[in-house]
Amino acid sequence: MKFAISFSIIAPPEGALSWDRMAQDMVQMAPEVEAMGFDGIHVLEHHFQRDGWNPSPLLALAAISSVTDRIRLATDILLATLYNPVKLAEDTAVLDNLCGGRLTLGLAPGYVTEEFAGLMVPYEGRARRFEEVVDILQLAWTQETFEYQGEFFTVPPTRLTPRPLQSPHPPLWYGVSGPRMMERAARRGALLVGSPRHTVPELAQHFDTYAHACAQVGFVPTERPIGRGVFLARSRQAAVEAASPGVTHLFRELYGRKSAEGERVLTADDGTVISDASTVDFETFKERYIIGTPEEAIERIAQLRDEVGMTELVSWMQLPFVTREQTLESARLLAEEVMPAFR
Repeated sequence: MKFAISFSIIAPPEGALSWDRMAQDMVQMAPEVEAMGFDGIHVLEHHFQRDGWNPSPLLALAAISSVTDRIRLATDILLATLYNPVKLAEDTAVLDNLCGGRLTLGLAPGYVTEEFAGLMVPYEGRARRFEEVVDILQLAWTQETFEYQGEFFTVPPTRLTPRPLQSPHPPLWYGVSGPRMMERAARRGALLVGSPRHTVPELAQHFDTYAHACAQVGFVPTERPIGRGVFLARSRQAAVEAASPGVTHLFRELYGRKSAEGERVLTADDGTVISDASTVDFETFKERYIIGTPEEAIERIAQLRDEVGMTELVSWMQLPFVTREQTLESARLLAEEVMPAFR
Protein backbone atom coordinates (compact mmCIF):
# COMPACT_ATOMS: atom_id res chain seq x y z
CA MET A 1 0.00 0.00 0.00
CA LYS A 2 1.10 3.56 -0.71
CA PHE A 3 0.85 6.48 1.70
CA ALA A 4 0.63 10.19 0.86
CA ILE A 5 0.14 13.38 2.88
CA SER A 6 -2.22 16.15 1.81
CA PHE A 7 -1.69 19.86 2.47
CA SER A 8 -4.57 22.35 2.25
CA ILE A 9 -3.31 25.56 3.92
CA ILE A 10 -6.56 26.28 5.76
CA ALA A 11 -6.00 29.09 8.27
CA PRO A 12 -9.22 30.22 9.98
CA PRO A 13 -8.93 33.86 11.08
CA GLU A 14 -9.91 32.89 14.63
CA GLY A 15 -6.90 30.55 14.85
CA ALA A 16 -3.31 31.31 15.82
CA LEU A 17 -1.76 30.08 12.55
CA SER A 18 -1.56 32.51 9.62
CA TRP A 19 -1.85 31.48 5.96
CA ASP A 20 1.77 32.40 5.20
CA ARG A 21 2.98 30.36 8.19
CA MET A 22 1.06 27.27 7.08
CA ALA A 23 2.22 27.68 3.46
CA GLN A 24 5.86 27.92 4.54
CA ASP A 25 5.36 24.98 6.91
CA MET A 26 4.11 22.91 3.97
CA VAL A 27 7.29 23.54 1.97
CA GLN A 28 9.57 23.04 4.98
CA MET A 29 7.86 19.78 5.94
CA ALA A 30 8.02 18.33 2.42
CA PRO A 31 11.62 17.00 2.57
CA GLU A 32 10.98 15.63 6.05
CA VAL A 33 7.90 13.78 4.82
CA GLU A 34 9.92 12.42 1.90
CA ALA A 35 12.66 11.23 4.26
CA MET A 36 10.06 9.40 6.38
CA GLY A 37 9.23 7.21 3.39
CA PHE A 38 5.90 8.63 2.23
CA ASP A 39 5.05 8.05 -1.43
CA GLY A 40 3.26 11.28 -2.26
CA ILE A 41 2.51 14.88 -1.34
CA HIS A 42 -0.91 16.14 -2.43
CA VAL A 43 -2.39 19.63 -2.50
CA LEU A 44 -5.99 20.81 -2.74
CA GLU A 45 -7.65 23.78 -4.42
CA HIS A 46 -10.42 26.14 -3.35
CA HIS A 47 -10.95 29.88 -3.87
CA PHE A 48 -12.41 32.88 -2.03
CA GLN A 49 -12.98 31.15 1.33
CA ARG A 50 -12.62 33.13 4.54
CA ASP A 51 -10.23 30.53 5.96
CA GLY A 52 -7.81 30.57 3.04
CA TRP A 53 -7.37 27.15 1.41
CA ASN A 54 -4.94 26.97 -1.53
CA PRO A 55 -6.05 28.74 -4.72
CA SER A 56 -2.82 27.91 -6.59
CA PRO A 57 -2.02 24.18 -6.38
CA LEU A 58 0.48 24.20 -9.25
CA LEU A 59 2.53 26.98 -7.65
CA ALA A 60 2.48 25.06 -4.37
CA LEU A 61 3.75 21.89 -6.07
CA ALA A 62 6.45 23.84 -7.88
CA ALA A 63 7.74 25.05 -4.51
CA ILE A 64 7.59 21.52 -3.09
CA SER A 65 9.37 20.08 -6.13
CA SER A 66 12.36 22.33 -5.46
CA VAL A 67 12.99 20.76 -2.03
CA THR A 68 12.22 17.10 -2.83
CA ASP A 69 13.74 14.47 -5.14
CA ARG A 70 11.71 11.26 -5.14
CA ILE A 71 8.21 11.72 -3.80
CA ARG A 72 5.21 11.89 -6.18
CA LEU A 73 3.46 15.27 -6.39
CA ALA A 74 -0.29 15.41 -6.98
CA THR A 75 -3.07 17.91 -7.39
CA ASP A 76 -5.84 16.34 -5.35
CA ILE A 77 -7.91 18.07 -6.57
CA LEU A 78 -7.36 20.79 -9.21
CA LEU A 79 -10.61 22.44 -10.36
CA ALA A 80 -9.91 22.19 -14.08
CA THR A 81 -13.15 23.86 -15.19
CA LEU A 82 -11.88 27.18 -13.81
CA TYR A 83 -8.79 27.24 -16.08
CA ASN A 84 -7.90 28.21 -19.62
CA PRO A 85 -7.17 24.68 -20.89
CA VAL A 86 -4.23 25.57 -23.14
CA LYS A 87 -2.53 27.56 -20.38
CA LEU A 88 -3.21 24.70 -17.97
CA ALA A 89 -1.58 22.29 -20.44
CA GLU A 90 1.49 24.55 -20.57
CA ASP A 91 1.75 25.02 -16.82
CA THR A 92 1.38 21.31 -16.03
CA ALA A 93 3.94 20.41 -18.71
CA VAL A 94 6.41 22.88 -17.22
CA LEU A 95 5.77 21.52 -13.72
CA ASP A 96 6.25 17.91 -14.87
CA ASN A 97 9.62 18.91 -16.31
CA LEU A 98 10.61 20.87 -13.20
CA CYS A 99 9.85 17.98 -10.86
CA GLY A 100 11.50 15.32 -13.00
CA GLY A 101 8.30 13.60 -14.11
CA ARG A 102 6.73 13.16 -10.68
CA LEU A 103 3.39 14.90 -11.33
CA THR A 104 -0.04 13.29 -10.97
CA LEU A 105 -2.92 15.48 -12.08
CA GLY A 106 -6.10 14.95 -10.08
CA LEU A 107 -9.00 16.89 -11.58
CA ALA A 108 -12.63 17.75 -10.83
CA PRO A 109 -15.29 20.05 -12.30
CA GLY A 110 -15.86 21.97 -9.05
CA TYR A 111 -19.17 22.88 -7.44
CA VAL A 112 -18.70 26.00 -5.28
CA THR A 113 -20.71 28.79 -6.93
CA GLU A 114 -18.62 31.70 -5.64
CA GLU A 115 -15.51 30.19 -7.24
CA PHE A 116 -17.12 30.22 -10.67
CA ALA A 117 -18.50 33.72 -10.15
CA GLY A 118 -15.22 35.18 -8.90
CA LEU A 119 -13.21 33.64 -11.74
CA MET A 120 -15.87 34.65 -14.29
CA VAL A 121 -16.59 31.11 -15.50
CA PRO A 122 -20.22 30.09 -16.17
CA TYR A 123 -21.55 27.62 -13.60
CA GLU A 124 -24.08 26.06 -15.93
CA GLY A 125 -22.64 23.33 -18.11
CA ARG A 126 -19.61 22.91 -15.91
CA ALA A 127 -19.42 19.11 -16.39
CA ARG A 128 -19.36 19.45 -20.18
CA ARG A 129 -16.86 22.29 -19.93
CA PHE A 130 -14.68 20.15 -17.67
CA GLU A 131 -14.58 17.34 -20.24
CA GLU A 132 -13.55 19.79 -22.96
CA VAL A 133 -10.72 21.04 -20.75
CA VAL A 134 -9.44 17.48 -20.31
CA ASP A 135 -9.85 16.78 -24.03
CA ILE A 136 -7.62 19.77 -24.79
CA LEU A 137 -5.06 18.79 -22.14
CA GLN A 138 -4.60 15.36 -23.64
CA LEU A 139 -4.42 16.68 -27.20
CA ALA A 140 -1.93 19.39 -26.28
CA TRP A 141 0.30 17.00 -24.34
CA THR A 142 0.41 14.25 -26.96
CA GLN A 143 0.16 15.83 -30.44
CA GLU A 144 2.92 17.62 -32.33
CA THR A 145 0.30 20.23 -33.22
CA PHE A 146 -3.36 20.22 -32.23
CA GLU A 147 -6.60 22.08 -32.76
CA TYR A 148 -10.00 21.82 -31.13
CA GLN A 149 -13.59 22.84 -31.83
CA GLY A 150 -16.07 22.35 -28.99
CA GLU A 151 -19.07 23.88 -27.28
CA PHE A 152 -16.95 26.06 -25.00
CA PHE A 153 -13.50 26.25 -26.56
CA THR A 154 -12.06 26.78 -30.03
CA VAL A 155 -8.32 26.32 -30.36
CA PRO A 156 -6.59 27.07 -33.68
CA PRO A 157 -3.65 24.92 -34.82
CA THR A 158 -1.24 25.18 -31.89
CA ARG A 159 2.05 23.61 -30.78
CA LEU A 160 2.69 23.01 -27.06
CA THR A 161 6.23 23.46 -25.80
CA PRO A 162 7.56 22.00 -23.63
CA ARG A 163 5.74 18.68 -23.61
CA PRO A 164 5.34 16.77 -20.32
CA LEU A 165 8.33 14.70 -19.28
CA GLN A 166 6.12 11.67 -18.59
CA SER A 167 4.87 9.78 -21.63
CA PRO A 168 2.25 10.10 -22.88
CA HIS A 169 1.39 12.54 -20.06
CA PRO A 170 1.07 12.74 -16.25
CA PRO A 171 -1.40 10.22 -14.77
CA LEU A 172 -4.96 11.54 -14.52
CA TRP A 173 -7.20 11.11 -11.49
CA TYR A 174 -10.86 12.10 -11.32
CA GLY A 175 -12.20 13.41 -8.01
CA VAL A 176 -15.88 12.78 -8.73
CA SER A 177 -18.81 10.90 -7.20
CA GLY A 178 -21.57 11.02 -9.84
CA PRO A 179 -22.11 7.93 -12.05
CA ARG A 180 -21.86 9.88 -15.33
CA MET A 181 -18.54 11.43 -14.34
CA MET A 182 -17.25 8.01 -13.28
CA GLU A 183 -18.19 6.67 -16.72
CA ARG A 184 -16.26 9.52 -18.33
CA ALA A 185 -13.25 8.79 -16.11
CA ALA A 186 -13.33 5.14 -17.17
CA ARG A 187 -13.54 6.01 -20.88
CA ARG A 188 -10.57 8.32 -20.48
CA GLY A 189 -8.50 5.78 -18.55
CA ALA A 190 -8.38 8.00 -15.47
CA LEU A 191 -8.24 6.65 -11.93
CA LEU A 192 -10.99 7.48 -9.43
CA VAL A 193 -9.78 9.01 -6.16
CA GLY A 194 -12.05 8.61 -3.13
CA SER A 195 -12.98 11.81 -1.31
CA PRO A 196 -12.57 12.32 2.45
CA ARG A 197 -16.12 13.71 2.36
CA HIS A 198 -17.60 10.24 2.04
CA THR A 199 -18.29 7.37 4.43
CA VAL A 200 -16.87 3.90 3.90
CA PRO A 201 -20.19 2.53 2.50
CA GLU A 202 -20.44 5.52 0.14
CA LEU A 203 -16.88 4.93 -1.07
CA ALA A 204 -17.60 1.24 -1.64
CA GLN A 205 -20.62 2.16 -3.75
CA HIS A 206 -18.64 4.73 -5.74
CA PHE A 207 -15.85 2.30 -6.56
CA ASP A 208 -18.34 -0.43 -7.49
CA THR A 209 -20.00 1.98 -9.94
CA TYR A 210 -16.62 2.99 -11.31
CA ALA A 211 -15.47 -0.64 -11.63
CA HIS A 212 -18.59 -1.47 -13.65
CA ALA A 213 -17.94 1.50 -15.94
CA CYS A 214 -14.32 0.41 -16.40
CA ALA A 215 -15.40 -3.13 -17.28
CA GLN A 216 -17.74 -1.75 -19.93
CA VAL A 217 -14.86 -0.06 -21.78
CA GLY A 218 -12.12 -2.60 -21.06
CA PHE A 219 -10.08 -0.38 -18.75
CA VAL A 220 -8.38 -2.12 -15.80
CA PRO A 221 -7.48 0.37 -13.05
CA THR A 222 -4.67 -0.85 -10.81
CA GLU A 223 -4.98 1.67 -7.98
CA ARG A 224 -7.67 2.96 -5.61
CA PRO A 225 -6.42 6.07 -3.77
CA ILE A 226 -8.64 7.36 -0.98
CA GLY A 227 -8.39 10.53 1.11
CA ARG A 228 -9.08 10.63 4.86
CA GLY A 229 -8.66 13.15 7.63
CA VAL A 230 -5.80 11.62 9.63
CA PHE A 231 -4.14 12.50 12.92
CA LEU A 232 -2.25 10.19 15.27
CA ALA A 233 -0.99 10.53 18.84
CA ARG A 234 0.11 8.23 21.65
CA SER A 235 -3.41 8.27 23.13
CA ARG A 236 -6.80 8.58 21.50
CA GLN A 237 -7.68 11.44 23.82
CA ALA A 238 -4.61 13.43 22.78
CA ALA A 239 -5.34 12.85 19.09
CA VAL A 240 -8.99 13.89 19.41
CA GLU A 241 -8.14 16.99 21.44
CA ALA A 242 -5.58 18.11 18.84
CA ALA A 243 -7.46 17.26 15.64
CA SER A 244 -11.20 17.37 16.33
CA PRO A 245 -11.50 21.20 16.13
CA GLY A 246 -9.76 21.16 12.74
CA VAL A 247 -11.72 18.34 11.08
CA THR A 248 -14.97 19.74 12.46
CA HIS A 249 -14.10 23.13 10.96
CA LEU A 250 -13.34 21.50 7.59
CA PHE A 251 -16.63 19.68 7.37
CA ARG A 252 -18.75 22.47 8.84
CA GLU A 253 -17.28 25.56 7.17
CA LEU A 254 -17.32 24.53 3.50
CA TYR A 255 -18.80 21.05 3.04
CA GLY A 256 -21.60 21.48 5.56
CA ARG A 257 -22.42 25.00 4.41
CA LYS A 258 -22.62 23.97 0.77
CA SER A 259 -24.84 21.02 1.66
CA ALA A 260 -27.14 23.36 3.58
CA GLU A 261 -27.22 25.71 0.58
CA GLY A 262 -28.18 22.83 -1.72
CA GLU A 263 -25.02 22.86 -3.84
CA ARG A 264 -23.59 19.46 -2.91
CA VAL A 265 -25.05 16.91 -0.50
CA LEU A 266 -23.09 15.98 2.62
CA THR A 267 -24.30 13.24 4.94
CA ALA A 268 -23.47 12.50 8.57
CA ASP A 269 -22.23 9.03 9.52
CA ASP A 270 -25.83 7.85 10.03
CA GLY A 271 -26.82 8.94 6.52
CA THR A 272 -28.65 12.13 7.56
CA VAL A 273 -28.32 14.85 4.94
CA ILE A 274 -26.82 18.04 6.37
CA SER A 275 -29.33 20.88 5.97
CA ASP A 276 -27.86 23.03 8.76
CA ALA A 277 -24.07 23.41 8.90
CA SER A 278 -24.13 23.96 12.65
CA THR A 279 -25.18 20.31 13.14
CA VAL A 280 -21.77 19.12 11.87
CA ASP A 281 -19.66 17.98 14.81
CA PHE A 282 -16.88 15.50 15.49
CA GLU A 283 -19.07 12.77 16.93
CA THR A 284 -21.47 12.62 13.98
CA PHE A 285 -18.64 12.52 11.40
CA LYS A 286 -15.91 10.56 13.20
CA GLU A 287 -16.38 7.38 11.13
CA ARG A 288 -14.72 9.01 8.12
CA TYR A 289 -11.64 10.16 10.04
CA ILE A 290 -8.59 8.18 11.14
CA ILE A 291 -7.92 9.97 14.41
CA GLY A 292 -6.45 8.07 17.34
CA THR A 293 -3.50 5.83 18.13
CA PRO A 294 -1.32 3.97 15.63
CA GLU A 295 -3.06 0.73 16.60
CA GLU A 296 -6.48 2.24 15.83
CA ALA A 297 -5.16 3.61 12.54
CA ILE A 298 -4.05 0.12 11.47
CA GLU A 299 -7.59 -1.15 12.07
CA ARG A 300 -9.20 1.67 10.08
CA ILE A 301 -6.78 1.37 7.17
CA ALA A 302 -7.31 -2.39 7.06
CA GLN A 303 -11.07 -1.76 6.91
CA LEU A 304 -10.64 0.54 3.90
CA ARG A 305 -8.36 -2.00 2.23
CA ASP A 306 -10.72 -4.92 2.84
CA GLU A 307 -14.08 -3.22 2.25
CA VAL A 308 -13.20 -0.74 -0.49
CA GLY A 309 -9.96 -2.08 -1.96
CA MET A 310 -7.89 0.98 -1.04
CA THR A 311 -4.34 0.86 -2.44
CA GLU A 312 -3.19 4.33 -1.31
CA LEU A 313 -4.10 6.33 1.77
CA VAL A 314 -3.98 10.09 1.24
CA SER A 315 -3.73 11.49 4.77
CA TRP A 316 -5.19 14.98 5.16
CA MET A 317 -2.92 15.78 8.08
CA GLN A 318 -2.21 19.53 7.85
CA LEU A 319 -5.43 20.46 9.63
CA PRO A 320 -6.71 23.86 10.81
CA PHE A 321 -5.42 24.82 14.29
CA VAL A 322 -2.76 22.03 14.22
CA THR A 323 0.85 23.18 14.44
CA ARG A 324 3.78 22.12 12.29
CA GLU A 325 5.26 20.18 15.20
CA GLN A 326 2.00 18.31 15.83
CA THR A 327 1.67 17.46 12.13
CA LEU A 328 5.21 16.13 11.93
CA GLU A 329 4.81 13.99 15.05
CA SER A 330 1.60 12.54 13.63
CA ALA A 331 3.37 11.82 10.34
CA ARG A 332 6.24 10.10 12.17
CA LEU A 333 3.84 7.83 14.02
CA LEU A 334 2.15 6.93 10.75
CA ALA A 335 5.49 6.27 9.03
CA GLU A 336 7.15 4.33 11.83
CA GLU A 337 4.28 2.41 13.44
CA VAL A 338 1.53 2.09 10.81
CA MET A 339 3.02 2.01 7.32
CA PRO A 340 5.21 -1.08 8.02
CA ALA A 341 2.05 -3.10 8.72
CA PHE A 342 0.95 -2.62 5.09
CA ARG A 343 4.27 -3.02 3.25
